[in-house]
Amino acid sequence: MDIRNVIIIGAGAAGWTAAIYTARANLKPLVFEGMQPGGQLTITTDVENYPGFENGIMGPEMMEKFKKQALRFGTESIFGEVTAVDFSQRPFKISADDGNDYFAKAVIVATGATAKLLGLESEKRLMGFGVSACATCDGAFFRDKAVIVVGGGDTAMEEATFLTRFASKVYVVHRRNELRASKIMQERAMKNEKIEFIWDTVIDEILGEKNVTGVRLKNVKTNETREMPIDGVFMAIGHKPNTDLFKGILDMDEVGYLITQPKSTKTNIEGVFACGDVQDSYYRQAITAAGTGCMAAIDAERWLESQEG
Repeated sequence: MDIRNVIIIGAGAAGWTAAIYTARANLKPLVFEGMQPGGQLTITTDVENYPGFENGIMGPEMMEKFKKQALRFGTESIFGEVTAVDFSQRPFKISADDGNDYFAKAVIVATGATAKLLGLESEKRLMGFGVSACATCDGAFFRDKAVIVVGGGDTAMEEATFLTRFASKVYVVHRRNELRASKIMQERAMKNEKIEFIWDTVIDEILGEKNVTGVRLKNVKTNETREMPIDGVFMAIGHKPNTDLFKGILDMDEVGYLITQPKSTKTNIEGVFACGDVQDSYYRQAITAAGTGCMAAIDAERWLESQEG
């Protein structure tokens, strides 16, 4: 039986950073890249807020650099998906879609989260070209432009308020006639002169060929539709952590985010660590994901050392 020191599940900013650190510690990590290698950054165009890239960098290019750096230090990667895990005994067993089982002394989970989207073809096609799921990442690209935020919860109010720093006008489109957001977040948004609410409405279509030029709105009560020119559309209807694989195995909150110990990346199972957006519902930035990837690598390295003792 070939037993690896560390298997890393996921290949976004967190996974590749964990790989860089564990590889440099001579642990020869194996990374499963999954169905979306590079994670959410692969659907981002320009990344301008990651230190060290003064002129910005395309998201997919940045992830390719992370990968090359990890491989340079001896990381092995498999372009495939993990289909099952067995953490009931050590070594841990990882089953993959290539039909093989892999074994590891320690596992780092970095499977990330996926932004909830409307499911429109135009939304997928224009993602990164006027459609975004992260105001903090992309807001600065919409200076003096008009944008729409879709959603009615705290996230939508936060994103809308944040976008008023750049945009000339922010429209909040919500399918109901009242918000789910907390009272303080609602009041803050409603007091903002730049924010206007469009109630009982959904986006029927996002318009534009190469960039967003407008939307077709549909009133859910009257079924009437109308077109509206707009420069950007921000989805703020939540994220879903990619944790279905670990249900009933690893502790998670009511939404599905993995729970780690305070000031640590340790999960409830000794030898299994979690980092990045799979356990972070708050910051959700490339740099914070990379930071926790580093933490998970150090935690795993120290834990492995303690086992040898």
